[in-house]
Amino acid sequence: MADGVRAALLAGGEGRRMGALGHGRLKPLVPFGGSCRLIDFSLANAEASGLDEVLLLSQYEERQLMDDLYRTWWRPGFRVHFGPYDRSYREGTGYRPPAPGGTPERGTADALIRKAPYLFGPGTSEVLVLHADHVYRFDYGPLIAAHRRSGAALTVAYQRIERRYVHLFGMVEFDASGSLTAFVEKPAEPTSDLVFAAFCVFDAVRLHHYLEKLDGTDWQHDISRDVIPAMLAGGERILGHEVPGHWEDIGTVDRYHRAHLALVDAEPSLALSQLPCTVRPKVRREVVVSAPGVDRSLVPGDLVNEGLLEHSVAFPGVRVGAGARVSRSVLLPGAVVPAGAEIDSAIVLEDGTVQSVASRTGAARV
Repeated sequence: MADGVRAALLAGGEGRRMGALGHGRLKPLVPFGGSCRLIDFSLANAEASGLDEVLLLSQYEERQLMDDLYRTWWRPGFRVHFGPYDRSYREGTGYRPPAPGGTPERGTADALIRKAPYLFGPGTSEVLVLHADHVYRFDYGPLIAAHRRSGAALTVAYQRIERRYVHLFGMVEFDASGSLTAFVEKPAEPTSDLVFAAFCVFDAVRLHHYLEKLDGTDWQHDISRDVIPAMLAGGERILGHEVPGHWEDIGTVDRYHRAHLALVDAEPSLALSQLPCTVRPKVRREVVVSAPGVDRSLVPGDLVNEGLLEHSVAFPGVRVGAGARVSRSVLLPGAVVPAGAEIDSAIVLEDGTVQSVASRTGAARV
């Protein structure tokens, strides 16, 4: 990876739309795929792309997130930078949360401008903006190289999807030369089947200029709703870079559930080898197509199963009781399914809470 790239990871989500799955848990740390957490995809991509550091941008339960990332992602040649808390945290002199009464960060663009001293340092020529709740594997190297060759102010990653789902995302349109002509966040009536894949690379000087221009105005403090439209209106050259393969925005529990079922399809969305392994990494995982008590499911080597697991994903430490039947479900680390239980289209949390996905009526205990 070329010098001059500053990667920023937006990880301020509280997971309020995730129901019981998000209660008491930071959204970036929601377990995924039997082997990792949501935040691990962007970090794994960054490390595999040759980046040696990613700046963490968060404000909700920061200490919990920093403790986890320091434990999970500290390694020679790659680290997560904690911005204003980095030096004191690593030197053990104490973490000081923001003072009460301060101005909270109200959106993704706020996260960038408030951490400007750590984002736009000397030698930074490009800023790569990433999110902590997207499931995909991608090499950022070609994206950055294409951006540099073009001389564009911004290059946005995009993907083609079914038009009926475009209203859930930021819609993009390009002209014949590949320049962005329209960017509409969650359009009521989509006119394109292309969506912003929520990661992009900015020219650092131009990004800083627009953040300072918008700061203090009547804006929504958001990259997609404010910064990109302002750059487009300002006549900046903005290009697109297509994202091949699987990319999933895990914004709701329904999407979380569907993404897991896709992992155990006959043609899975992501191969098991593509999933980062940060949750009990020494435990073996495999997709079992057919075996006693298991039918097309992703299971850990330490699974204790006295029932039937069908088209499901189980994390390490899971126990399925005698005569229990689990279908089209996700079993989080250490979850216990009691003997004789019938679970279908649900998420079983660590404490035994069963969050139904089909009814969306909440959670129960088995």
